[in-house]
Amino acid sequence: MRVAAASVARPARRAYIAGVEALARGVCPDCSGAVVSMAEKIWFLKRCDLFERLTATESEHLERRAVMRAFKRGNIIYFPDDPGRSILALLRGRVKIKSLTAQGKETILAFIDEGEIFGELALFDGEARQEYAEAVENSQVLVVPTEDIHWLLERRPDVALSITKLMGLRRRRIENRLRNILFCSIRERIIHLLLELVETHGRRLGFGWEIGLKLSHQDLANLIGATRETVTLGLGQLRSEQYIRVSRQRIIVVNREALAREVHGPSGKAAESAPRCCGQ
Repeated sequence: MRVAAASVARPARRAYIAGVEALARGVCPDCSGAVVSMAEKIWFLKRCDLFERLTATESEHLERRAVMRAFKRGNIIYFPDDPGRSILALLRGRVKIKSLTAQGKETILAFIDEGEIFGELALFDGEARQEYAEAVENSQVLVVPTEDIHWLLERRPDVALSITKLMGLRRRRIENRLRNILFCSIRERIIHLLLELVETHGRRLGFGWEIGLKLSHQDLANLIGATRETVTLGLGQLRSEQYIRVSRQRIIVVNREALAREVHGPSGKAAESAPRCCGQ
């Protein structure tokens, strides 16, 4: 593990190992040592969008070895190089998937919301994890062994298709961000990100769209490969132009259509191949 990252993450890794040992005993770490009943695990399993239509037999099969874990804000759920032997369903809270450079610089790859799964690459390659998963709020996670998910996928092609679509969507978003980093200005990157966040976390208000994520300027910078100072400057410009409102880590996009036209052209719709700032 990288030197800077390792020194910061060492205590969290000790907690992670302790949690794994607790899982082997069927105990929910950080939950006062309580053993979670079958009925509770099935109820939580049904809260995940991917598993809500499972039959009783399928749900019972998955819950037999599934374990629940609770993580406090800032706790690491898994590390790079950890074995990819399970997928995880987020039952409560919010998680971010991130990478760290050798110097400790963070890049945020995705935010995971309640009802979503993550760590899904373990289903297909069986390789070690390649990134960090960190709880950004107090979170509760259901850990399901990959063998049990393979059992389900063999019987439910619709679930297999849903996971494939999810992976394709996440890959497309990361590819779009990478393309923006390579070819777009900081202003254009910020606008692309705001439009993406409105699509994924937006809530309609009378005068615009509120992004339902509390994000610091540093978080935004880590999402688009920029510095906090340049993001602060870019948001200030958009705010002065009355495209957005910013208050207490909340962003409201007031003029979504104008922002879309600026990066996508007169139609305001994203091109299939590349954003307008890529020279198309």
